[in-house]
Amino acid sequence: MSDEQQLPLFDKPPDETDDVHGEPPPSRLDHLTPLNEAVEIYLDTLRLGGASLYTIKAFKSDLNLLGRWAGHKRAVGTFATHDLNKFLHWLVAERSEPCSPKSYARRITTLKNFFGYLHSEGVIAHDPAAPLIQEWVSSPLPTVLLESEIERVLGVTQRLRRRAEGPDARPHLLVTLLLQTGIKKSECMAIRPDDISRADPAMPVLWVRYEAPHMRYKERKIPLKPEWLDVLDEYMEQRKPPREIFNCTARNLEYVLRDAANRAGVPPQKLSFETLRWTCALRDWRNGMEPEKLRQKLGLSRISWRETLNKLEKLAEER
Repeated sequence: MSDEQQLPLFDKPPDETDDVHGEPPPSRLDHLTPLNEAVEIYLDTLRLGGASLYTIKAFKSDLNLLGRWAGHKRAVGTFATHDLNKFLHWLVAERSEPCSPKSYARRITTLKNFFGYLHSEGVIAHDPAAPLIQEWVSSPLPTVLLESEIERVLGVTQRLRRRAEGPDARPHLLVTLLLQTGIKKSECMAIRPDDISRADPAMPVLWVRYEAPHMRYKERKIPLKPEWLDVLDEYMEQRKPPREIFNCTARNLEYVLRDAANRAGVPPQKLSFETLRWTCALRDWRNGMEPEKLRQKLGLSRISWRETLNKLEKLAEER
């Protein structure tokens, strides 16, 4: 897979702070701007950049805590590193509600992102959050398939595809698609025939598209192997789906993966949409795909990519 390249849907991939609907609004920020006003402008920037609702909600909650401790009307230019360290101490030792290690680490990330944004915009001369020590609380590493397990699974799906009585191309189509593209379950379920570009049969491309305007930043093109088109044609002839390629429920496809795992002697929990996504990412990482291209291929924001990259590096070291 080392020769695969991410093909951006746009001439220039949108940056996290780009306004996907036009020019970003002019900044109303300066070093005297009250914290609560600066937070609202910052959150608007995240929204325009396509950050997830979960990320925006979490960052807003964390920055509201900072306002509760320091004062919502405090000027952003008055914060120094020792202020932020006092705030972090308050979170752990003085606040009435407990602060878990994972929440603590996320709140440091919030401070670094927020004050880093203010510094990059020229609002503050120095970034007070830069010296903060980031204490990562890593969740367990994701499960990935061994190469021997992939071979066994593909052997099973090939036999199902070619069996004399009732050939079924769907398992092989699904597993190879996920291994090549690393797309998520919801993205897989939404694929239609016209999302597969055959303009150059030697270099077919999957277009991952979204109908919701706020999700358009996730749209992207992912190369496919030419031989995958043969499996797709067999499947289309067998199933004749009227709309989406996989015209069944996501649960049905999970059953397809579970059945293939059982036939291959692989633990069923190891053959899932999530496992195949991580396996694809790890393969691409090992094959030398540039980090930015891999981030785009997976459709991740730069914020989400940080933890993903950290896990990929650890997975590569361990296997």
